[in-house]
Amino acid sequence: MTTQNDNLSPNESMQLINSMINQAKNRFSENGFLYLVWGWLIFICSILHFIFLKLNLFKHPEIVWTSCWLAVIFQIVYLSKRKKKEKVKTYSENIVNYIWVSFGICMFIVVIIMSRFNNWSLMNSIILLLYGTPTFLSGISMQFKPLIIGGIICWGLAILSVFIQPVYVLLLLATAVFSAWIIPGYILSSKYKLQNK
Repeated sequence: MTTQNDNLSPNESMQLINSMINQAKNRFSENGFLYLVWGWLIFICSILHFIFLKLNLFKHPEIVWTSCWLAVIFQIVYLSKRKKKEKVKTYSENIVNYIWVSFGICMFIVVIIMSRFNNWSLMNSIILLLYGTPTFLSGISMQFKPLIIGGIICWGLAILSVFIQPVYVLLLLATAVFSAWIIPGYILSSKYKLQNK
């Protein structure tokens, strides 16, 4: 039994292959959800930490950042559930996942190094630098300009952070995640919903 594809000319076969590649490239399986979760969490923590410091409300204002551990647990559960539902994963999706795993490992190592030497003064500047790398690389892998621009903004803010008082670097963190994760997250969410109607 022959199928319709058996009768395609070489030219038609090439057109079919090109169209399938373009569909795969333009498919947004990334729904932006985790960008929004982490973006809003870090945005809120940065602002609260800044307010607590400026108003001297708590002895340890950095306590707000412990909420990130809850987000880590939530992310693990969310990704494991999502993995069970996935039918196919593209090469670029795998690359993006490994980029973010590398970022998580780097963040963990930075925290260990900073705590070992008890030198937290440059922590937020280094975090801004680290935010830029996976954001930029994810944007390149997904061919998604808002993430590329967001990564570049993070790097620019990392440079700016060494010229201002440390307390104000918290506001740069909020600016970074707003431009690098929150805005792209909403754009990804919108594209995902349009494609999956």
